[in-house]
Amino acid sequence: MVIAASEGSEVKAIADGRVLLADWLQGYGLVVVVEHGKGDMSLYGYNQSALVNVGAQVRAGQPIALVGNSGGQGQPALYFEIRRQGQAVNPLPWLGR
Repeated sequence: MVIAASEGSEVKAIADGRVLLADWLQGYGLVVVVEHGKGDMSLYGYNQSALVNVGAQVRAGQPIALVGNSGGQGQPALYFEIRRQGQAVNPLPWLGR
């Protein structure tokens, strides 16, 4: 899911977890991936900068990155994805939390 956002806006963790990746990923630009347990992970892409390091514990609502247009995006946006057991799932239920 791509969410339009202002460049430099804070990207916040959707739930408590541990940072698995904070690096460039082809097609997604600068990405932060947070593991939430029970096989659930959230992925935040197209960032201009990461505010966390791999291994860091994060809390729901904690800023983890800043919105950008990395990954070939023409406009600032956030790429948001939820994975359960390695498979992409509908992220909308997570956004209501």
